[in-house]
Amino acid sequence: MDTPVIPLASYIDHTLLKPTATRAEIIRLCEEAVECQFASVCIPPCYVSLAADILNGTSIAPGTVVGFPLGYNTTATKVKEAQAARKDGAREIDMVINRGWIKDGLYPLVVQEVREVIQVVPDMIVKIIMELCDLTGSEKREAAVALLETGAHFLKTSTGLGKGGATLEDVRLLAGISRGRVKIKAAGGIRHAAEALAFIKAGASRIGTSAGVQIMQERLFSH
Repeated sequence: MDTPVIPLASYIDHTLLKPTATRAEIIRLCEEAVECQFASVCIPPCYVSLAADILNGTSIAPGTVVGFPLGYNTTATKVKEAQAARKDGAREIDMVINRGWIKDGLYPLVVQEVREVIQVVPDMIVKIIMELCDLTGSEKREAAVALLETGAHFLKTSTGLGKGGATLEDVRLLAGISRGRVKIKAAGGIRHAAEALAFIKAGASRIGTSAGVQIMQERLFSH
């Protein structure tokens, strides 16, 4: 029996979050997302309205970040960021949690913050960036279990700007804990089709990458 072909483009969040991102680069990113039929774009908050205009009428979701990249903004700030993103036309947000609270074992505060953000964007997909490279094994597990109770749609491995990116081990850990209750997004350092496919097979439902076009070109030439 033939192995089914994974529709790789539909897993990719086409990402541009570098601090020097220009308007022209965002326009090109959106055009590439439409050409390749990616799941979404993930861009800086200041460009959400631009992306929403470009992507209007397409299946590509405009996405942005909240509390990015450090996560130690106040809850009130994250709530306002989420509200602004929604008003500007975002359909998805990737929110960074407060790792200091995790280090202190303050999981109820982490859960409450996520819930407060979700409450103001009930019609949006919310992905929680855990930045797993900063957490111990037990912290990863305890945080993942706690976050299952928030109503978030995805647990995400990394910002892509930390000291480490996605690992297959971490994706398998999150997938094993969630057991389908939430989806998993792998991000950080994924630049090749073989890597993306490995993460999908490990349990990821989304791949965050700035190399989406390259990945699709590799995928094309491998068949």
